[in-house]
Amino acid sequence: MTVNEDSFTNWKNREEIAESMIPIIGKLHREQDVTVLVHSRSLVNKSVVSILKTHRFARQIAGEELSVTETLPFLQALTTLDLGPSQIDIGMLAATYKADGRGLSVAEFTAEAVAGATGENKIECREPRDVVLYGFGRIGRLLARLLIEKAGSGNGLRLRAIVVRKGAGQDIVKRASLLRRDSIHGQFQGTITVDEANNKIIANGHEITVIYSDDPTKVDYTAYGIKNAILIDNTGKWRDREGLSKHLRPGIDKVVLTAPGKGDVPNIVHGVNHDMIKPDEQIISCASCTTNAIVPPLKAMADEYGVLRGHVETVHSFTNDQNLLDNYHSSDRRGRSAPLNMVITETGAASAVAKALPDLDAPITGSSIRVPVPDVSIAILSLRLGRETNREEVLDYLRDVSLTSSLKRQIDFISAPDAVSSDFIGSRHASIVDAGATKVDGDNAILYLWYDNEFGYSCQVIRVVQHVSGVEYPTFPAPRA
Repeated sequence: MTVNEDSFTNWKNREEIAESMIPIIGKLHREQDVTVLVHSRSLVNKSVVSILKTHRFARQIAGEELSVTETLPFLQALTTLDLGPSQIDIGMLAATYKADGRGLSVAEFTAEAVAGATGENKIECREPRDVVLYGFGRIGRLLARLLIEKAGSGNGLRLRAIVVRKGAGQDIVKRASLLRRDSIHGQFQGTITVDEANNKIIANGHEITVIYSDDPTKVDYTAYGIKNAILIDNTGKWRDREGLSKHLRPGIDKVVLTAPGKGDVPNIVHGVNHDMIKPDEQIISCASCTTNAIVPPLKAMADEYGVLRGHVETVHSFTNDQNLLDNYHSSDRRGRSAPLNMVITETGAASAVAKALPDLDAPITGSSIRVPVPDVSIAILSLRLGRETNREEVLDYLRDVSLTSSLKRQIDFISAPDAVSSDFIGSRHASIVDAGATKVDGDNAILYLWYDNEFGYSCQVIRVVQHVSGVEYPTFPAPRA
């Protein structure tokens, strides 16, 4: 047999194994509300090739192959356990088992590693928490996709309604079409139908009521059967407590803003300071996409090396806040054509760091340039560290953070030498460390951090909503602090 035939046979064998994993993953998700992960990447509703690619990606960060032949026994072991709602990383199970050395069987090791999700320790499935989207633009539609995707088990979060101003002619049909197809993020994974008579969009069986209103104080959500809901304002029209409080209507319990909050509104970056949210806090901001991109790696570097000062330069994709062609704009430069120019503009991300990392006693400055790409940005984080180090040590540390720390859902790591911005469309991490671009000289470090400013940020918003709703399920094996 030739080498090529050997490789092809191996591929077909792995395809067969991945195919056998799909019904197990689906059943765990539907019946027990268990999300199966590989190095923080969900395998729920993934194809055979996607499962194989997710395993293959471990090579980029762990430095060695991860095969489905290694993870399948752990997945099979999970089916023998009485699991409660949780997220279980079979990639981490395989890695920690390999390093364990106690001679336990896979079944014994798995039962021990996920003990917090079984027996008396397991969380009982909760009633779904209602969610309302106020606004249905770029972020709103991505949030809708994520909420529908995560509702597969019937528990957790349930998108009940979107609130928009009514447009002229077939408004609901056009909004459903924008949810169905996206020029950047592709087709909606599932089916969408429209019930115009009842102002509903039905997506993967979930009925979403379209509420028409241009004034949040005039909506009674209980009239639509909505109760104790979390409202996500993705319009950015109101950013202070007074303005956002207008949403606290009958049926709405909490308000989450997808923009930097002003005044005393808490700015939350999930993974960094979400634990500071008080149970009775009703108004929360998820800060900006750039703040979410820089704060987790900044915290990681500060924890290990100390940070004396820093500067962030963001090269940011253009947004709907800019003009397609030169025209009047309230901002000095954003009126110039977005797809034809690099546009210097301001960023509040540096000042927002102080809200998310109040213990960081280091001045952080920032500036931004909008560039002619429709999605994915990069933050260049230049730091003066508290001690000297070298490039290899920093990369080893950040790689480990991306794999095993409590920030592993926020920080990703890539060592591909030819990575470019479009490679990160659809990334669910807040930022991705580009190993090849990282520079370290003594106590100076420069990190290049890619981020999908639309989808990655939307994932961070959903994580905050899950946390405040009480349906943020624990991950096993537990990440290190």
